[in-house]
Amino acid sequence: MPLAIFALTIAAYAIGTTEFVIVGLLPTVAADLAITLPLAGLIVSVYALGVTFGAPILTALTGRIERKPLLLGLMALFIAGNTAAALSPSYEMLLAARVLSAFAHGVFFSVGSTIAADLVAENRRASAIAMMFMGLTVAIVTGVPIGTHIGQIFGWRTTFWAVVALGVIAFLAVAALLPRTLSRTAPARLVDQLRVLSSGRLLIVFAMTALGYGGTFVAFTYLAPILEQITGFSAESVSLILVLYGVAIAVGNIAGGRVANANPVKALAGLFLLQALVLLTFSFTATSPVPTLVTLAALGFLSFANVPGLQLYVVQLAKEHRPGAVEVASALNIAAFNLGIALGAWLGGRVVDSALGLGATPWVGAVLVSVALLLTLWSGALDRRSTAAPQAA
Repeated sequence: MPLAIFALTIAAYAIGTTEFVIVGLLPTVAADLAITLPLAGLIVSVYALGVTFGAPILTALTGRIERKPLLLGLMALFIAGNTAAALSPSYEMLLAARVLSAFAHGVFFSVGSTIAADLVAENRRASAIAMMFMGLTVAIVTGVPIGTHIGQIFGWRTTFWAVVALGVIAFLAVAALLPRTLSRTAPARLVDQLRVLSSGRLLIVFAMTALGYGGTFVAFTYLAPILEQITGFSAESVSLILVLYGVAIAVGNIAGGRVANANPVKALAGLFLLQALVLLTFSFTATSPVPTLVTLAALGFLSFANVPGLQLYVVQLAKEHRPGAVEVASALNIAAFNLGIALGAWLGGRVVDSALGLGATPWVGAVLVSVALLLTLWSGALDRRSTAAPQAA
């Protein structure tokens, strides 16, 4: 792999860390800013919404900018956003700072994927993109627990300063290693995105993505308080448990890709069913340390295992229903993942703030995933009907 790919991997690591590290710091942030846990949970939601709506719009608006200056500008925005987060004197300023970082996140992965593919031979493009996204996976395994540990010892602002340092390293790596001249594809117009959103078949998959992925975040957003207040783990133990969860995510992501290769709909139906069952089980095991760890390992494995299948399925359907906008459909599915995070975090906050309480977040998440399962079965039936129609004719 060219060294330029590793510059993108470093940047992906920094961005992945800042997105998910806040989950382990919610109790710390809530206590420091004197806000409730549901309000702290909105810090997760606004970031995800920033990616959801900022990525397609900003990607279209920045399509004419040269690729390397654009990436450097995005990393500068990322550094500015996290610096503002570390210096935020209030909850409102922290929310605004997170939105700035989210704008950088969305455009980076949209542009970075095409750059990674262009840096290698055609038969190695998938591997190059996977190498870049490995930074995101490694961030979940290492960056999130380390950042959580730093925040618990030195305060959550120190964690954001550490992320700023990662951003500076990524900026320097992009500046030094990326070629000056990079090919630039025609920018995806907003009208192309609207055409994709007019396809009912693709909207079903986007809903599957948002509900299936977001269902886990109803509980995952509040995982730290669940482990501390319900299971009885110490705050220091949470960062170690997040390592276990991150390793399970990495393994599940790889395994999910393999099982989805032949028949993504069948694989997604099975994964969503297991995911809903594990979330429901977590409602009962959360009170005991050992069963909680076993359940979390299973949940981590399943929560990201559906990602490859969902991406593959949306590309397959886009080729059939919107052949001129396959890349746009893929990008909008990434937006749907982040919309799911925002929905899950927001709904989790409403559950925590209600009579149901913190312990109900896993089974409420299971309900969302069950709806994604029903949509998957419906979509599969529509696929079979469309395949049978030409044969009958």
